[in-house]
Amino acid sequence: MPISVQTQTENSLLDILPKEAKARIFPRIKKVELPLGTVVYEAGQTVEYVYFPCDCIISLLYVMLDGSSAEISVVGNEGIVGIAVFMGGASTPSRAVVQSGGTAWRLAAAELKSEFNHHAEMRMVMLRYTQALITQMAQTAVCNRHHSIDQQLCRWLLLSMDRLLTRELVMTQELIANMLGVRREGVTEAAGKLKNAGIIAYRRGHITVVDRPALEKRCCECYEVVKRETDRLQAYTMF
Repeated sequence: MPISVQTQTENSLLDILPKEAKARIFPRIKKVELPLGTVVYEAGQTVEYVYFPCDCIISLLYVMLDGSSAEISVVGNEGIVGIAVFMGGASTPSRAVVQSGGTAWRLAAAELKSEFNHHAEMRMVMLRYTQALITQMAQTAVCNRHHSIDQQLCRWLLLSMDRLLTRELVMTQELIANMLGVRREGVTEAAGKLKNAGIIAYRRGHITVVDRPALEKRCCECYEVVKRETDRLQAYTMF
């Protein structure tokens, strides 16, 4: 059933579109379940659908020839997965995998591309979001190069929490290590410090942020840079 233009979609990009754009898009989008671990698209694969997450988080990973990987960005209810569709390429060298299960709005890539090409308001929203995503990618690269695993974990947890409706993240330390591109032992040690300080609670793959202000104090400047730019660009897209 098509959703109304008054519907709050739980995705910031969709919610800030003007009514005219919503009237064109909403009859063609579909809400889908995205369980933890779902591969939305593989590296080099043609992007057939784009996804606007509601309560799930999708990680964009760069995969090396030996199978190792590292996360280059996370996308949640602030964004869209599949920007290659309107950036001039039909595919991307990154893999998109569901980091935290939930739901998302799915739209055929051809539909979004047509909307992007023919309507300025959609172009503005998508390009401003892309700028925020590029900022996150660049800051992630800097953080991984210059900051400790402890700081990287804090940044990653904060970015993830911003994109969830709860304080709990279902994620094993091994998966976090794969996301950060570091050894599992390093993540175990960093998480142990946060747990002993009463900042997080951890049990059987469930991480709960207990003291967010304390987590923010332990984080490097990278999180704030990304958050500030994302908030700034979203504010500009209001019509």
